[in-house]
Amino acid sequence: MKSALITGITGQDGSYLAELLLSEGYEVHGLIRRSSTFNTRRIDHIYRDPHGNGEEVHLHLHYGDMAATDSLLDVVYTTKPDEVYHLAAQSHVRVSFDMPEYTGDVTGLGTTRLLEAIKKSGIKSKFYQASSSEMFGAASPPQNEETPFVPRSPYAAAKLYAYWMTCNYREGYGLFTVNGILFNHESPRRGETFVTRKITRALAAIKAGKQKHLYLGNLDSKRDWGYAPEYLEAMHLMLQQDEPDDYVLGTGESHTVREFLDEAFGYVDMDWQEYVRIDPRYYRPTEVDYLMADCSKAKKILGWEPKIKFYELVRIMVDADLELLGLEAPGEGQKIIEEKFNGWHRWDAQVISME
Repeated sequence: MKSALITGITGQDGSYLAELLLSEGYEVHGLIRRSSTFNTRRIDHIYRDPHGNGEEVHLHLHYGDMAATDSLLDVVYTTKPDEVYHLAAQSHVRVSFDMPEYTGDVTGLGTTRLLEAIKKSGIKSKFYQASSSEMFGAASPPQNEETPFVPRSPYAAAKLYAYWMTCNYREGYGLFTVNGILFNHESPRRGETFVTRKITRALAAIKAGKQKHLYLGNLDSKRDWGYAPEYLEAMHLMLQQDEPDDYVLGTGESHTVREFLDEAFGYVDMDWQEYVRIDPRYYRPTEVDYLMADCSKAKKILGWEPKIKFYELVRIMVDADLELLGLEAPGEGQKIIEEKFNGWHRWDAQVISME
């Protein structure tokens, strides 16, 4: 049985990745922070025999912190993972402007601490670093592995430091390390402070009479939005290659926040302009205007390309948030997943993020 360690296992990507690896027969270890409240909602269902076949679930959680070197050394020595998927970070771009030092410590230096723990352990773990399209910042689209990085936020700068450290440990110490430069990938498990989930959650609340307005910032930002579970499959593929390398993942399409509003509200015959208000507090000090992926390399080498694009993603997310509040959903989202996706992950209101 292969083993994997996932940092950030309680997040959107970590929860989907845990499901995927368990379905592939892995023993999965997850790193979580100690907290006064439980934050395992996205993975709690895994312990409830998600496939209904009575099989033992090989999922184990370990306390640790990306800011605490000793805890990372302990968990690496304890789990001896074949594969390490490093997803933990302070991952909200807008928050990084308010907490730049913390973001640099956890998102940037935390990666170095984990790489150093693997190096010191002598364990031949393959390492995946969750890099971000935000590193491209002001670079002209489409962006691929050869595009210069022009970070425009503390988050992007921290991710860029982590990216280069991942490259350095590969080139300097011979570790099998890869960077997955993922463009925006969303799902019903996305945290509610991220703009896509903020929109679909608010739409459902407005429809249920629980909310009157939705406050947003820049509606003209263009992003390449894909469906998160597909990206987790590509992460796994990267660590199955004979040689380590870096890959861009995205859909090759770009849409504005305004277009997301049009699609989401239009899907349920509502006019978003009646409910959306612009709040200057949500503008970034330095904006990233236009991100769009060129994932030709991933298609050629990994054989990966997304099946679910923007319009389908919106329907998946709106349906899920309507169901979460007990409202009747149009139902196209569920049909899209059944038709286009392989079904290893759950469509279940109980595992949707409630952050």
